[in-house]
Amino acid sequence: MDNQLKDIFFQLLRIGLWGEGTLSLDQPMTTDDWNRIYRYATNHTIEGLIYDSFSFLEEHQLPPQSLRLKWAVRVDQIERHNAKMNNVIAEQFTAFSSHGIRPILQKGQGVASYYRIPNHRISGDIDFCFEDDGYAKARSFLKENQLKFQDTAGFSLDYNFKGIHIEHHKKTFDFRSPLKRSYLKKLLEVYKEKQQTVSINDISVRLLAPELQLLQVNIHILKHLITYGIGLRQFCDSARLYYLVSAQINNEALQKIYEKTGVMKWTHLLHKILVENLGLPTSKLPFPYPENLETDWMLDEVWYSGNFGFKDERFENSKKSTRFARPDSPKRLWQNFKRYVKYAPQEAIAFPLIHTYSKFLGRDSD
Repeated sequence: MDNQLKDIFFQLLRIGLWGEGTLSLDQPMTTDDWNRIYRYATNHTIEGLIYDSFSFLEEHQLPPQSLRLKWAVRVDQIERHNAKMNNVIAEQFTAFSSHGIRPILQKGQGVASYYRIPNHRISGDIDFCFEDDGYAKARSFLKENQLKFQDTAGFSLDYNFKGIHIEHHKKTFDFRSPLKRSYLKKLLEVYKEKQQTVSINDISVRLLAPELQLLQVNIHILKHLITYGIGLRQFCDSARLYYLVSAQINNEALQKIYEKTGVMKWTHLLHKILVENLGLPTSKLPFPYPENLETDWMLDEVWYSGNFGFKDERFENSKKSTRFARPDSPKRLWQNFKRYVKYAPQEAIAFPLIHTYSKFLGRDSD
C-alpha cells in the first residue's frame, strides 16, 4: 500500500475510533483502493472500526455498493459473534462465582466496553485471570464438569465452550521477567479495591483497576511485538482505555508502575503512536513523551505484521517449518529481539527462557 492510501486508511481509522472528523482526499478512490483498504482492515482485525467511519463520509467518498454490502455482512457476523461471546462470559462468570472462584475478565469484551460501539470490536477469545488460588480451582472445576482443556505455554490453559475459545491465565500480566513477580503481586493487592465491573447480559463482570488494565493491555502489546508482531486493534484498545479512564487514574502512580516494571522507554514509543497516528488527545496521557522520539520504525512493523504476524506479506514466500507456526520464525524472533531489547531489556531477554520453561517444564502435570 502506497503512503497516500495508507494515510487514507489511518484517517478512516481515526474517524471510526473517535466518531468525529472528515475524510480528506486529493482524488477519488478506486474500487481497487477500497479493496486494499478492506484487506488491510481485516489483517489488523479492525474492519468494524473502519466501517464505523462510513457514516461520517460524503456520498461520493463511500466504497462501492458491492463492497459496502460485503462489509455490512462482515460487521453483522462480528456482532453475532460478540453476542455469543457475551452469553458465554455471563454464563461462565456466574458458574465460577457460584463455586467461590473469583475470575477477572481480561482484554476482549472487557476492553470492548470502552469503545463507542462495543460490539464492533473483534474479540478472538475470552481471557480470564483469577484472584488468589482461583486458577487451580477453575482448572479443577473444568475437570469435574468434563470440559476438555489443554495446558499451554505461558502458564495458561485453553478450551472451547459452546463454540467459543477460552483461555485461563495463571499470570495476570504478560511480563516474562521473573524479577518483577513480587512487585506485580503487590500491585494486585494495592489496587484490589479499585477493581471495576462491566455489565454483560445483566451480569456484573469483574475487571482490573484502570491503572492495571492499562498495564495489562500495554504489556500484552509489547509481548507480541517482541515475538511475531501485533496489529492495530490492540493499539486502539490502549487508546480507548486512556481516553475514558484518564480522569480516574493517578498519573504519578502509573508512571512509577511503568518505571518499576522496566518498560518506560517502550511506553513512550507507544504513547507517541497513540497520539500522532491514532488521534488520542495528548491531554489523556498520564505524562508526556520525549519530543525527538522516532516511532516510524515501530509503526512500520505493526503495519506489516498485522494480527499477531500471521499475514505478514514480507514472509509469504519464506521457509516454513513444522516446529514453528509462522514462516522464518527464528529470523523474525531475532530481528524483534534486536529491535526491542534497548527499550525493554528484561522482557526481551527473558522471553525465550521463560517461554521455553513454560512450554516444557512449567505446565501442570495432573
